[in-house]
Amino acid sequence: MFVRKKPNKSGSVSVQVVAKTRSRKQKVVKSVGSSKDPKEIERLVAEGRDYITSHHEPLLPGIDEDEVGFERFVSELNNSQIQVIGPELVFGSLYDRIGYGRISSDMFRHMVICRLFNPGSKLKTVDYLERYLHVRYSLSRVYRFLDSLCYRSGEDTGKGNVGSPDYKTLVEQISYEHTRKVVGGEVTVCFYDMTTLYFEAAEEDELRKCGFSKDGKHSCPQIYLGLLVASGGNPIGYEIYEGNISENWTIIPMVQSLASRFGFGKPVVVADAGLLSKGNIEALVNDGYQYILGARPKNEPEKVKEKILALNLGYGDVAEGRQQARCVL
Repeated sequence: MFVRKKPNKSGSVSVQVVAKTRSRKQKVVKSVGSSKDPKEIERLVAEGRDYITSHHEPLLPGIDEDEVGFERFVSELNNSQIQVIGPELVFGSLYDRIGYGRISSDMFRHMVICRLFNPGSKLKTVDYLERYLHVRYSLSRVYRFLDSLCYRSGEDTGKGNVGSPDYKTLVEQISYEHTRKVVGGEVTVCFYDMTTLYFEAAEEDELRKCGFSKDGKHSCPQIYLGLLVASGGNPIGYEIYEGNISENWTIIPMVQSLASRFGFGKPVVVADAGLLSKGNIEALVNDGYQYILGARPKNEPEKVKEKILALNLGYGDVAEGRQQARCVL
């Protein structure tokens, strides 16, 4: 048993002797009295303790203040005082371990962790951050920040990014340094691919253009996102392109640019059939790159098709062949 001081709405304090049952519920054994006078309250507390002692029950010292304080604390809580910390503890630790803590922007940290834990639109991201982390960003500020992740500082794109913090270069540098550690210190193979991201917008601008849409949204303005990764899907770098370009011409400049910046030599370049062209093959060979480019059998001559089908390959089987275009089959 223990003595509990229970505040009343009138301002007085009731002193009670309380026992905990086996179901961990509290049962009032005796109401000692109530008062607003601090000295009288202390006298009632002493009387309650004497009652417990006289009944040969163990006294739990100090629990009355703890119980009342805890109950008062919980009863006064509201959603604005509760903050979710689990994602930050887990993903924030990984974020720092990779090295992204070197990026000074708190917004970048919040958006990366939120994207991993609670992916959604930018509007939903803003709402999540305010509701659960009490971090307030306007939607326009988020859009302005994303511009700084699309372009390097000094690139005059007409979007006001000249002189802004060069987050893109730093993100790529940190990503590459971590990737190099993961793959054993040297990038020997890299994979390149592109995807389209469309916008629910009526008009085009200098970047968002209508073009061939991999999402089937041919009437919507879009952009191309090119991504270069090492083995295991570990990122090296990325570029944003206008939505009406041909993806064929993007692979060579991107591989050459990142190889020059990071100094990772001549890795084997792997890409799908969308990047297969005579110009790309010639450029890769002339620059000293080995390559593996996907090809569509339906576009090959009949003799090549027959040769492929005659191999009778199963899932995961590999075979090699050559033709004048120097493509691996």
